[in-house]
Amino acid sequence: MRAAHFCESCGKVQPPVPVDYFSFFGLPPRLSLDVAALEKSFYELSRKLHPDLNARAGSQEQEWSLEQSSLLNDAYRTLRDPIKRTEYLLHLEGVLLEEQSKSATEQARATGELKKQIVPPDLLEEVFELNLHLEELRMNKKMGDDDPALFEEIGKAKLSLEAKHEALLRELQTYWKEWDGLIDRGPDASTTDRQRVSGKLVDVLNRRNYIRNLVRDVNAAMEN
Repeated sequence: MRAAHFCESCGKVQPPVPVDYFSFFGLPPRLSLDVAALEKSFYELSRKLHPDLNARAGSQEQEWSLEQSSLLNDAYRTLRDPIKRTEYLLHLEGVLLEEQSKSATEQARATGELKKQIVPPDLLEEVFELNLHLEELRMNKKMGDDDPALFEEIGKAKLSLEAKHEALLRELQTYWKEWDGLIDRGPDASTTDRQRVSGKLVDVLNRRNYIRNLVRDVNAAMEN
């Protein structure tokens, strides 16, 4: 896609074209990326697209340079992060994780209800026990009581959750390979296969997000 950034004959910056972040870097929509190569490409393009380097160009070219540079930064920030990259690819597949989350949050605020979060089945017992401990900790703090054993118990639960959070990243990476295999097959990969793998990606991301939020709540309860 380098030809989309610069004129082949004169080398001047061209207007940005409506492409996805993968195409902006000339990459296929694969989830396993060479981050070092991506970074190298980013800096190469930055040196050519940065608005300061086109300060003496015409106003139209300066505007295109600014737009291209902004798109470059957004694309790089998204693709270099494994989770953002996965969420972005799902977005391209029509799965709007962030928008759905925002919608649920806004609806909860408008109605005054708590935002519903589905506890992953494998965490039901652990989360139930943890919530009891957290409620006890909050009550102890209100009463000015100190229970080191309870604090230690919650700390152990936090470590367990953090380990699960990391394990889910490794699980996510196994599904990257499945997805990339479909991309490598090209037109031979069916829509059903893509939906099957994207469904696995969504499930892991939802579980990771739930655990991330739970760890955040634990940290808040332990610090306050």
